[in-house]
Amino acid sequence: MLTSPRTLNFWKAGLSSVPPEVWRRADWEVLILADNALTSVPAALGGLRALHTLDLGHNALTQIPEEIGGLTGLTRYLYLHDNRLTALPEALGRLDRLGYLNVGDNPLGRLPDTLGQMASLVELRAQRAGLAELPPAVGRLGRLREVWLGGNALTGLPAGVSALHELRVLELRDNALPQVPGALRALPRLARLDLRGNRITELPRWITGLPSLEKLDLRWNAVDDGAEPVRALRANGCVVLT
Repeated sequence: MLTSPRTLNFWKAGLSSVPPEVWRRADWEVLILADNALTSVPAALGGLRALHTLDLGHNALTQIPEEIGGLTGLTRYLYLHDNRLTALPEALGRLDRLGYLNVGDNPLGRLPDTLGQMASLVELRAQRAGLAELPPAVGRLGRLREVWLGGNALTGLPAGVSALHELRVLELRDNALPQVPGALRALPRLARLDLRGNRITELPRWITGLPSLEKLDLRWNAVDDGAEPVRALRANGCVVLT
């Protein structure tokens, strides 16, 4: 349904296919197709070059067409979460003006290397996506402020994460980390670090030198609440939950 001159909102409309009116104009700026029963999106999607927001979340999509790379006007939000995607198109990397990407709750297994070309990303969400590792190219996303990676199978982070100097929030709960990733020691603006439900037994001394750390969540790990780094962080004003 038309909710404003350039917005189409089909949220919870009981759709099993994309309505034909979507393709009758090329100047839509917002397209919401969330919470339906879509299993596919046609290649014609790539023609909607004026879109700045696209919501395809909460459907049954098994693939996204490579033509999504043609959405060069996509600057604000792209929601692909809670579908049945086993892979993301390499063409996603062409969306180098996009600020927010959510691909969580899909059985992806990996993120494409072209993710590193999405230079304008400020927030990345890939929770519960079956990830055992991140592509090294993630280190090129220098504008990232928030990264949400909970519920995966990560055992570490690539060294390039140390270049994410704008990162404020990092959520890594419910992974398989045996220790705090060393790449985090170079992040001057990291304020919130969520490490709940990993396999961490002790904290590195360098963590007390993170200048902006305000909250560290270590619950459901085996870290001693009385350990020296924990006491030092609390003395610096950081909230530490163990």
